Amino acid sequence: MRDTKPLLLKSNFPTLHRGRIDTLQLNLGYTCNQRCLHCHVNAGPTRHEQMSRKTMQDILEYAEQNAIKQFDLTGGAPELNSEFRWLVQQAWERNIHIIDRCNLTILSEPGQHTLANFLALHQVEIVASLPCYSEDNVDKQRGKGVFNRSIEGIKALNALGYGRAGSGLVINLMYNPAGPFLPPAQQQLEADYREKLKQEYGLVFNHLYTLTNMPIMRFGSTLLSHGEFEDYIALLKQSHNPENLDTVMCRNLISIDWQGYVYDCDFNQMLDMPSQCSTSERTHISQLNPDTLTDSPVQVADHCYGCTAGCGSSCGGALS
Repeated sequence: MRDTKPLLLKSNFPTLHRGRIDTLQLNLGYTCNQRCLHCHVNAGPTRHEQMSRKTMQDILEYAEQNAIKQFDLTGGAPELNSEFRWLVQQAWERNIHIIDRCNLTILSEPGQHTLANFLALHQVEIVASLPCYSEDNVDKQRGKGVFNRSIEGIKALNALGYGRAGSGLVINLMYNPAGPFLPPAQQQLEADYREKLKQEYGLVFNHLYTLTNMPIMRFGSTLLSHGEFEDYIALLKQSHNPENLDTVMCRNLISIDWQGYVYDCDFNQMLDMPSQCSTSERTHISQLNPDTLTDSPVQVADHCYGCTAGCGSSCGGALS
């Protein structure tokens, strides 16, 4: 896999400083039951990095001491971490809201038949990857059979109350483009998803989020191989909207890798760009001083234009 990091670091992206942190995004490991073309983590079945319970305990302690009320769990497939359910249980008992970034097919993996019920019992908010409402497009991007397994996953979650008014169980879908272009307008695309999935499969969901593909790891390597990397970076820069700088996710979120080290976002984590929130080369969550976070500089490079291009992009969807 070709490394895009050297091509991204010499950047004129605007300076950013962090605000108050309210979310810890935890990468529980790079193991995944899928191997998607757009993956910025290079996750897959052959990756074995996994966050330990000891690191999770350090994170829980930091959250309690600093009134953190939201964990955003990602991977890989975060549910494949053997301590996933322990962590969710511990967070739930502490009134910490949990977001699970779920690829939907994990619900039908061997040994996961009780997962959907577990998520519902602990009122876990689900952000579910479904990059299109077309079977052909999804299977090309994510693998043969993924679309139908994803549809069955949403059906199972709907049956438990996810996406239904008054249930308190939230499922949001996540769209990302199939190639080197920006996502369409989120509001209109959500309406299209809602109509298609309801009419054809009887499915419901709360919201649709759009996410711009990042030119790093597997997707970045693919761009290089196809000779499209420079054009894609140019597109992101030409589409830069400075109004999105006020609401990029790195202002109120920090990313913790599977070993417990602190990054400004999951994308920087994949580029091995640790947070500059202390004088040490890299900071472990157990050593993080919250006083150093507010107003601290955010590490930026050319991939950051992916978050500000067009309508903007974050783990919570479009910014404007």
